Order: sequence, then structure tokens, then C-alpha cells
Amino acid sequence: MSDKPSVLFVCGHNAGRSQMAAGWLRHLAGDAVEVRSAGSAPAGTVNPAAVEAMREVGVDISDQTPKLLEYATAESSDVIVTMGCGDACPVFPGRRYEDWRLADPAGKGVEAVRPIRDEIRVRVERLLRELIPAG
Repeated sequence: MSDKPSVLFVCGHNAGRSQMAAGWLRHLAGDAVEVRSAGSAPAGTVNPAAVEAMREVGVDISDQTPKLLEYATAESSDVIVTMGCGDACPVFPGRRYEDWRLADPAGKGVEAVRPIRDEIRVRVERLLRELIPAG
């Protein structure tokens, strides 16, 4: 891992879970971590309920666009966090992988997305502590 670790969050549509995780990590880590997100079958836009849920806690992801998971992006990431992308997620030796089993916010309202948002924050905070220990 380089001095500035890179984290790639991957889910199916890159419209909910991975966008919220990337938003949390950018918000909490600043420029200490390179943050990436992608999807195996990206949607056209980020889930509006995910945007609203994140806005409620002061994190703006409204400017994000779902992106297709590319081989080079995954290969050059230090940590790859998958969230339901299935067999589409490539595996590279020497990379750290985590699979976060989280409910899919697709088609759900903001009330149903809030607990997913909060669970993602807890996991991102843990990941950040492991990547950049305090001291």
C-alpha cells in the first residue's frame, strides 16, 4: 500500500451503497485516502433517497455519477470493498478485499435508507482507522 491508500467501493449499480460509502470516506478522510467507486452494471443516476439521506448528515453526493467497474481501477486499488456486485468483481493478488453485506437501497425511500447509511458510516470509520491509525 502506498503512502496514500486507495479504496474502491463496488456495488451493482454504483448508485446507492457504494456512493454512500465513498461519500463517507471522502468526508471523514479528506485527502488522506484516494476514494473510488464503481458498479458492475451502473445506473443512470445516483439513488435520490441515498442523496437525501447523505445530505441529512452533511455529506453531499449529488454531484456523483455511477461509473462502470474497470479492470485498471480495481487492479490499482489497495482495498476493494464489495457490496453485492456478485461475480463481476475481479480478484487481484495482493489486494485487500472486504465484502460488506448490506441491504440494497434501490427502490426504497429515505426512511429505509437511513439505517443503511448509518451502518456504512460505522464500517467506513473502522476501515479508516485500519488504513490510517491515529498517532
